[in-house]
Amino acid sequence: MRRIVLFIASSLDGYIARPSGEVDWLFTDQDYGYTDFLAEVDTVLMGRKTYEQVLTFGEFPYQEKQCFVFSQNPDFDASPHAKTVGTDVKDFVQGLRQSEGKTIWLVGGAALIHPFIAHRLLDEIILFVHPILLGGGIPLFAGETPTQALKLVGHHSYDSGLLRIIYQAKS
Repeated sequence: MRRIVLFIASSLDGYIARPSGEVDWLFTDQDYGYTDFLAEVDTVLMGRKTYEQVLTFGEFPYQEKQCFVFSQNPDFDASPHAKTVGTDVKDFVQGLRQSEGKTIWLVGGAALIHPFIAHRLLDEIILFVHPILLGGGIPLFAGETPTQALKLVGHHSYDSGLLRIIYQAKS
């Protein structure tokens, strides 16, 4: 069975983006393990708003990956970069998990992360906490989140003040 990993950054006060969706506060001074992680991934999942934000960065960064964009809007089409998914997250992801392949990366955003947490679909969370207080924005975890115990399996602090924390879901 394929692993599903949430690999994401947040501010110290728990926001993944400014209220506008901007992520201009993210550190870009070094790789922070992104290249190694991306090499383990062959499938990328994201919500529509995250997809639209990614498109503002220039060339689509996941062209070599199978990419799915979740949207409730029946008129939305993520072509040519991704397939649009309008079905139930749980059913789709459980089927995808059974298929052949490498690690599945849940990119975000908050509205898509919520059903993954609620249905216990994540195997691992790799969280990069940036030493900044945004004071508002899009929270990492939106809505009520059910209690779920996690196991700390790794952590690393960088000279920049960024902290990488790795948690696995407990069975």
